[in-house]
Amino acid sequence: MKIHEYQGKQIFKKYGVPVPRGIVAKTAEEAELAAQQLGTKVVVVKAQIHAGGRGKGGGVKLAKSPAEAKALASQMLGMMLKTAQTGPEGQKVSTLYIEEGLDIEKEYYLGVTLDRSLSRITFMASTEGGVEIEEVAAKHPEKILKEAVDPAVGFQAFQGRKLAFGLGLTGDSVGKFVKFCQGLYNAYVETDASLAEINPLVRLKDGSVVALDAKLNFDDNALYRQKDVVAMRDPAEEDPREAQAKEHDLAYIALDGDIGCMVNGAGLAMATMDTIKLVGGQPANFLDVGGGASKEKVTAAFKLILADPSVKAVMVNIFGGIMKCDVIAEGIIAAAKEVHLAVPLVVRLEGTNVERGKELLKSSGLAIIPADNLRQAAEKAVAAIKR
Repeated sequence: MKIHEYQGKQIFKKYGVPVPRGIVAKTAEEAELAAQQLGTKVVVVKAQIHAGGRGKGGGVKLAKSPAEAKALASQMLGMMLKTAQTGPEGQKVSTLYIEEGLDIEKEYYLGVTLDRSLSRITFMASTEGGVEIEEVAAKHPEKILKEAVDPAVGFQAFQGRKLAFGLGLTGDSVGKFVKFCQGLYNAYVETDASLAEINPLVRLKDGSVVALDAKLNFDDNALYRQKDVVAMRDPAEEDPREAQAKEHDLAYIALDGDIGCMVNGAGLAMATMDTIKLVGGQPANFLDVGGGASKEKVTAAFKLILADPSVKAVMVNIFGGIMKCDVIAEGIIAAAKEVHLAVPLVVRLEGTNVERGKELLKSSGLAIIPADNLRQAAEKAVAAIKR
């Protein structure tokens, strides 16, 4: 789950991470009033969408007066902001954050995430702030500093000092940076975040260290114990199909291909997508219906897949473990009839009662293409599209 920048800064502030003063605005008039209330010579008008690279897309601009803030807000509100992370269609701007201008001396990058290769929460820092960190990592990996945190003792002050010296901080800024990192670590852990990223982190001319940006992503599996975080969810910023999937307890991620995938089990879903690619196809989605692939779930899954106009074939790859193959087959048949399936459907079943399941599919009267194994299913899906 993602949240907006201003919401991330609310969480940062709670944990003692310094952030600029700012006010949310939904209209141009509110933006003008916010600029007046902040009272600084310059304010920053920021579009609030769940994507990075807003500055390059025209979603972050300076205003030297409340009137100018109003004019910029009029231009931004309602616009389809396009960045490298939104795709060509962009995302509609419906909320702005009006923030005080600061006397910035230097920009940095700071992020916290889980390094799965180490099984430890890891800090990443760089002197290359305010630019796309992925590009820096690809072209200049030596400029990315890393510090892994031992879960037994948590983040330690010496680690903060090590990062501060690596960034070239001196004087009072070192101690302020250490305190900043401690607050950021606590925020990350206690909110069950999967990513906390600040780009840029800035040092002001008075030596202060401030989070000029705030990007927080959260582990969906831990949201049941993060009620305050869940309250920050903005469904308008989510892919409608992914939001619908959550309602049916389905794991769905839209991709760029033309073969819709319905699979039970995340590992099997990954293997299915890999095999489709291996035989020359392109998966249109990741969709895991889970262990209990009931008729209702299968129907919802079909509807999600077919909501994507680029889907030219559907491939079902189900292992009947908890659910028996004949029960799954009945769900597939009922779902295909209910949604009036008009694209080729390839089905591969394996597991308990598999022969009974295959017989049901064969006698269904539907143009279902059976497959005996994963590779054959992928090849038949690709062939069906070519035909």
